[in-house]
Amino acid sequence: MTFKYNEIVPWGRNFDEYKRMFNLTEDELKLKILGCGDGPASFNVECNQAGGNVISIDPVYNMTKEQIQQRIDETCMDVLSQTASNREKFVWNAIRSVEDLGRIRMGAMKIFLESYDRGKATKKYIPGGFPDLPFENHTFDLALSSHFLFLYTDNLTYDFHVQAMSEMLRVAKEARIFPLLDFNAKRSSYVEGILRDFKDRDIEIRKVDYEFQVGGNEVLIIRNKTL
Repeated sequence: MTFKYNEIVPWGRNFDEYKRMFNLTEDELKLKILGCGDGPASFNVECNQAGGNVISIDPVYNMTKEQIQQRIDETCMDVLSQTASNREKFVWNAIRSVEDLGRIRMGAMKIFLESYDRGKATKKYIPGGFPDLPFENHTFDLALSSHFLFLYTDNLTYDFHVQAMSEMLRVAKEARIFPLLDFNAKRSSYVEGILRDFKDRDIEIRKVDYEFQVGGNEVLIIRNKTL
């Protein structure tokens, strides 16, 4: 069976997962970070509480806390059901079962929702998204994109990916994208083109200490050469 989503679904990951997915060092966690398409992840609030400086941007932040909760409630069971039907596409180690996955994801999203109103008031959660980010050039040290670019290859065009990554590199010194796979644990057909089209930047694929999707243990890192 294959995964199929007709639209972007809210699904939150936590601080520890972000550290491992993006290979973030303790020093990097102190940098000015932009989370692109973070949705209901708890990375923002957890990192900021630990002394970090994270801003997240996502179209979902146009919604109220109650509306986001409703959207999570509407989509959660479908995500878990599709995951259960595609168990072979995942590594069941750190996350032991579909039930464990639900508990971990709902825990992260609960932390997010509890922080949401204050985060919006303090401009830690900014409504918006690709392809136009509402920030000045070179505002951030790092721009991160988790489980959006490449993952939604069937939903988003190659040109959208190029525009999105170019925009990440306009507002930040460095962009990191995880994973390089689509929903069905296949490397996105866009990866080779991105490596070619961004060859004028410092670009690398780095293995990381995180793998939930089978083969999903690589992060794409693109750096501006000069600023």
